[in-house]
Amino acid sequence: MRLHTLRPAPGSLKSSKRIGRGQGSGKGGTSTKGHKGHQSRSGYKVKKGFEGGQMPMQRRLPKFGFHNPFRVSYNVFNLDTLQAISEKHNISEIDPEFLISHRLISKNDSLVKVLGDGELKSKLTVKAHKFSKSAEEAIQKAGGQAVTLEQ
Repeated sequence: MRLHTLRPAPGSLKSSKRIGRGQGSGKGGTSTKGHKGHQSRSGYKVKKGFEGGQMPMQRRLPKFGFHNPFRVSYNVFNLDTLQAISEKHNISEIDPEFLISHRLISKNDSLVKVLGDGELKSKLTVKAHKFSKSAEEAIQKAGGQAVTLEQ
């Protein structure tokens, strides 16, 4: 790279023609906006999704399904995942605060449910909002505690 080879980045410079500065400039008159119509006026702005009067995509597509505003969603953890977490961090208690601090769940939707898939070998105290029956039995069988938190 040499000084005489330096060039501005593509698209970083405006065009050298100044529009709307009279007929002598070559870009006077309508100032490249054409004649009449909405787009030639000052303050023109297109609505999001506007397709020139054609039926917009969001209105052409059919709507399906139902969104239940009262649905409660849980972050699901299986026993084998809890076992791996306890071994990795060398801990004996797992609760939502620990999971949030280690970015395993977000703090905005921090409801936790424990399911019974996998095997739990270590004695753990697990604090969660819900437990499946098999998970609760497996935790107690391993000598740990399953503590249910309020939502």
